[in-house]
Amino acid sequence: MARPQTKQDLLQAAQTNFEKMTDLIDSIPLENQEQIFPFDDRDRTIRDVLVHLYEWHRLLLNWVDANQNGRARPFFPAPYNWRNYGEMNLQFWKQHQHTPLVQAKQLVKSSHHEVLDLIDDYSTEELFTKKYFSWTGTTSLGSYMVSSTSSHYDWAIKKIKRFKKEL
Repeated sequence: MARPQTKQDLLQAAQTNFEKMTDLIDSIPLENQEQIFPFDDRDRTIRDVLVHLYEWHRLLLNWVDANQNGRARPFFPAPYNWRNYGEMNLQFWKQHQHTPLVQAKQLVKSSHHEVLDLIDDYSTEELFTKKYFSWTGTTSLGSYMVSSTSSHYDWAIKKIKRFKKEL
């Protein structure tokens, strides 16, 4: 699927990839869904993948809310940035080691719908015009939203497919 360039394409890609991801998870027997992945990675379980997506949804939602309400802030909370966000991802992983899979599924489903509602609040022009909002820097708001939804879901699908194949 091509990278979305319009609001409608973004909404469709986000929903389609989210459904692909959840269908893939549902195709794995329940007794296997909590197993540790048989390959080395930061995210070791389906739960880890889902809470990672949830936390990136929260980053996006909080960033847009703050900037739209006059509380200018960068996308990443201090002390993180594009050079060290891997450390932030590790903190997310640590923070959720006691989050049950069933809760992780609910969290990501809820935050996914919040992001879709947020996308729906903007026009294609607002989403995909670079520098439309001063706080998006040299890129577009839509680029952040693609990265936090359809592209991120594609990453999750690949990881979960690999796990399923190795079961």
